[in-house]
Amino acid sequence: MSEWKEYKLGDLISIKGGFSYKGEYIGTGDKFLLGMGCVSYSKTFLQSGARPYSGDCFDRFYAKPFDIVLATRQQSDNLPILGLPAIIPQSFWGEKVIVGTNLYKVDNYSEVDNKYLYWLMRSPNYINYIHSCSKGSTVKMITKDAVESFVFMCPPKEERDFISGLLWQIEDKIDLLNRQNQTLESMAEALFRHYFIDNAQPEWEEKSLFDCIELIGGGTPKTTIDEYWNGSIKWLSCGDIANNHKGFIFDAEKSISEIGLNSSSTKLLPKYATVISARGTVGKFCILSEPMAFSQSNYGILPQYKDCFFFTYLLVSYSVEELQSAAYGSVFDTITTNTFKGLSVSLPSKELILQFETMITVYFSKIYNNQSQINTLCSLRDTLLPKLMNREIDLKN
Repeated sequence: MSEWKEYKLGDLISIKGGFSYKGEYIGTGDKFLLGMGCVSYSKTFLQSGARPYSGDCFDRFYAKPFDIVLATRQQSDNLPILGLPAIIPQSFWGEKVIVGTNLYKVDNYSEVDNKYLYWLMRSPNYINYIHSCSKGSTVKMITKDAVESFVFMCPPKEERDFISGLLWQIEDKIDLLNRQNQTLESMAEALFRHYFIDNAQPEWEEKSLFDCIELIGGGTPKTTIDEYWNGSIKWLSCGDIANNHKGFIFDAEKSISEIGLNSSSTKLLPKYATVISARGTVGKFCILSEPMAFSQSNYGILPQYKDCFFFTYLLVSYSVEELQSAAYGSVFDTITTNTFKGLSVSLPSKELILQFETMITVYFSKIYNNQSQINTLCSLRDTLLPKLMNREIDLKN
């Protein structure tokens, strides 16, 4: 194997703080303001983190496609994105892009290109180091000096290109499948609107949303009883649902046992049931890839019409903005059963809904299969990344 050399990250790059923007300029304008919302452990860049901005900005805070930004802070109970990179996509060519507060901008003056540095900053060695350097009790933060002081072994250019090229091939396939799923979801939503909203008939029966679904409450087994936890049943928190918003959920941070399920108020929902967050960041929802349980901060939603899981999911998707608007609470917004009862919908006969379910199932089957492939590719990527960065794979073979 060719010679790898030791570098300190600060020998290759410099870290600069983001722009202190003014909130009143967010939402309109010809510029894009990047925030921590663009950084994700699962994706290279989240478009939702780029918001329109109309205010002025100094030149040093502007960025361009393929520049790297880093999350500077994160709440202590959700560390994964602390110090993690996002790489600005090619779709921002010609746009005015501002690196905002809570992000660092990476200025790279070296021959080690940003595509390789991005993967370096996703590697377990870097992540573990960053977390060990973080400071703060409630809000964890990382300093510029800590990032620049990270020491690593770096291969020659040919091997760097091979490593980043291999990982980006996997990432490109993941991105393609994600975009396919977004298109399929949009088509399914458009069909729902066409059949049940745009072409609604006067004779259709008007009901509350509550009467069109079966709403199920959740629960939490006692955390002090070990035998209730770490079993074979996946148990969803609000965070799990938010991280899989508008998609199939395949995994959860925590799991419970059969004893925990039977000794608490949590319920086991079937495959394809919808779950929605009811407290805090209300209105995040997803669809189950297998039977799962869930906490009392969420609702499970089952179909009133036999096995019409996807119709029910789309009905919730269409109604979610009204649910969020009707949420209330002195400290945290909350969706209650009364929130569902307060929304009216007009629906046709059961036969038409069953026909629609048969048609739309094809779309969701494709989304499910794509997401399964995405999970496999993510697992492959996450397995290869540390091995490639730690020279555990012979690149000559």
